[in-house]
Amino acid sequence: MATRIRLRRVGRKKLPLYRIVVADQESPRDGRFLEIIGTYNPKGTTAAAKIQVDADKARQWISQGATPSETVQSLLRQAGVFKAATV
Repeated sequence: MATRIRLRRVGRKKLPLYRIVVADQESPRDGRFLEIIGTYNPKGTTAAAKIQVDADKARQWISQGATPSETVQSLLRQAGVFKAATV
């Protein structure tokens, strides 16, 4: 089973809010997922308010073979999950 770290939309209309989840690659965007590892609020005022990630869980899933989407990968970089290592 190929796993992917991606965004799942939970916000209401005109107010986007996303959860960063680990899901099976075949499941739909807002469908079934394995674990929530953080949130992303694109309308947040500061960088800390925009991205909240459990870095240890993210690193653990990546070490187990989960691949982040392009957007999530850039968000994880901004959150400091990849300090020196590159993915």
